[in-house]
Amino acid sequence: MQTKVIHVDPKTLKLLEMNARFMRHEEFQRLVANVKKDGQLTSAPFAARNADGTYEVLSGNHRVQAAIAAGVESIPCIITDDELSKEQRIAIQLSHNAIVGQDDPDTLKKLYDEIFDIDLKEYSGLDDKTLGLLDKASSQAMTEANLEYQVLSIVYLPDELKDAQRIIGKALETTKNSAAVWLARDSEYDRWLDAQETASSAHNVKNVSAAIKIILDIFERNLTQLSEGWDGEDSKHDNSTWVPLSTVLGRTKIPAGGAKTIKRALDKMVGSGEITSKNLYDGLVKLCADYIEKK
Repeated sequence: MQTKVIHVDPKTLKLLEMNARFMRHEEFQRLVANVKKDGQLTSAPFAARNADGTYEVLSGNHRVQAAIAAGVESIPCIITDDELSKEQRIAIQLSHNAIVGQDDPDTLKKLYDEIFDIDLKEYSGLDDKTLGLLDKASSQAMTEANLEYQVLSIVYLPDELKDAQRIIGKALETTKNSAAVWLARDSEYDRWLDAQETASSAHNVKNVSAAIKIILDIFERNLTQLSEGWDGEDSKHDNSTWVPLSTVLGRTKIPAGGAKTIKRALDKMVGSGEITSKNLYDGLVKLCADYIEKK
């Protein structure tokens, strides 16, 4: 068989209609991330010329798809212009999939341990199943580097999506400056599953996102109970600590007339110099303190 290496636009290559080799979603996303990091394919696929002049990928379909997903416009490709029968093409496809060799586990583990950068560990494509780390490590000793990740997709109805995005956005805003990664205990995960199951059973819903919305709605209705965190006997907060006003008032709305009254009072306090426009909450604190003194 005569072969040569050319550079082609991956979008022009024809992919196999039936490919015995499969790749999990998270594995494919990792491959895409690796291609983006490299800016090119570092392992060339193999393709055979069709009668119409196009090339069909017999080996490396996932690499070609990853290159397309990563936005790579030109990739190296090993091609043959020899006329191949359907049987020959299938045989080549299966042989390339089957001849992969095996890794020595001890050597693999030693090599992996010499990588300290978390991004490069992920780039290597290895995980706890491959390395047999799961049985050897305690839950307390697990780090971000040796956990196996899975993608969880939650589908929301259109009218639920906005609320979910708002709550998730607030959670991301709260944690964006955190330098640490914390893992919940198995017991906490069990409590979450139990809460989800209880909410589903109580409302007779089967959709996970609907159950999560119920749990979040209950949380929203009971926000004021969180005041125990800064006002309880075991609180470690001092008077200078900032806390969410929603833990005092909840996510409540007030009539426009009442809002106008509060605004006029605060505006008057700003005008008199008692408070500044940047710290309007000082006005509410002052009004409440005056009321307590009078009583």
